[in-house]
Amino acid sequence: MKIKLAQYGISHDHASGKARVMKESDQVEFCGIFEPSSEVRETLGTNPVYDGVHWFSAKDEILEDKTIVGIAAQGRVSQNLTFAREALEHGKHVWLDKPAGDDLEAFRGVLNLAREKGLLVQLGYMFRYNVGFQFILDWANSGKLGDLFSVRGRISSGPSGEDGWKRWDSRGEHEGGIMFILACHLIDIIVGLLGRPERVTPFSKNQDSTYPWYRDNTAAVFEYPEAMAIIESTSLEVSSGQSRRLEVYGTRGSAILEPLEPPALRLCLDEDRDGYVKGWQTVPVENRPRYVESLRAFIADIRGEKSPDRSLDHEFTVQETVLRAAGIHKE
Repeated sequence: MKIKLAQYGISHDHASGKARVMKESDQVEFCGIFEPSSEVRETLGTNPVYDGVHWFSAKDEILEDKTIVGIAAQGRVSQNLTFAREALEHGKHVWLDKPAGDDLEAFRGVLNLAREKGLLVQLGYMFRYNVGFQFILDWANSGKLGDLFSVRGRISSGPSGEDGWKRWDSRGEHEGGIMFILACHLIDIIVGLLGRPERVTPFSKNQDSTYPWYRDNTAAVFEYPEAMAIIESTSLEVSSGQSRRLEVYGTRGSAILEPLEPPALRLCLDEDRDGYVKGWQTVPVENRPRYVESLRAFIADIRGEKSPDRSLDHEFTVQETVLRAAGIHKE
């Protein structure tokens, strides 16, 4: 039997992609979308991915429909915690896009509500089901790379343009800038590799005076008892997709993913191990489309076919670390 899902909002950068995979999934009955802003619907709603999609006229039409078991929260970052709470209060699982707002206590309340009601909250970090990242997480967490001592990541973009900036209205986007809205994807992976950092030191500045309120050139250092991680992120880079990368170094080997999409993975080992040889080599990895595996995992969790791949505690730690790295949540 198909799972009935709906979407709340279309302002998020991932909104059209999430709608597409729900439309295309043979496991989902995509019931439609509610967008609270008529202006947003008239502009962003013209995307061809929304052709043939049902548009609800009021939020109660999705919230009060007991046959709809899950909602994708895809509004602005400043809206999505409210959307998520409303969905949970009505007994629905939530596919919540990233980052989880800029109010840590509000997010804690959302997660506590999910725990009380036995409902799911899955964050929309798009690299979780990227095969290159999955390989690195598996090898690192199983000890095959030894003790990790260094992680480095870079994820940047070019300027968003006037239309993009108009949608970025949360405190996190203004004060945290590109570290908050984009580098959160790699922060999720760093927490998966190393856990909660003891100390986070953010560095950020504005270099494009067109948008003086936006921190467009940023870095953050994450300190652990036996390791250090560094992330760089800017919104000024030319052809940034090809320079996006993750480097993981351990006492028994290293792994470098560059670019992130399509994933290109290199592995270095201190000795032959698990079918790989000593020294540097290329590891073939599948290039999966975004969001598809994330949706499959969400559906499997709803059906009780498996346990969630990330706990609610992990989701909280990631959000806290994102806010620390963005300079919003202090040590």
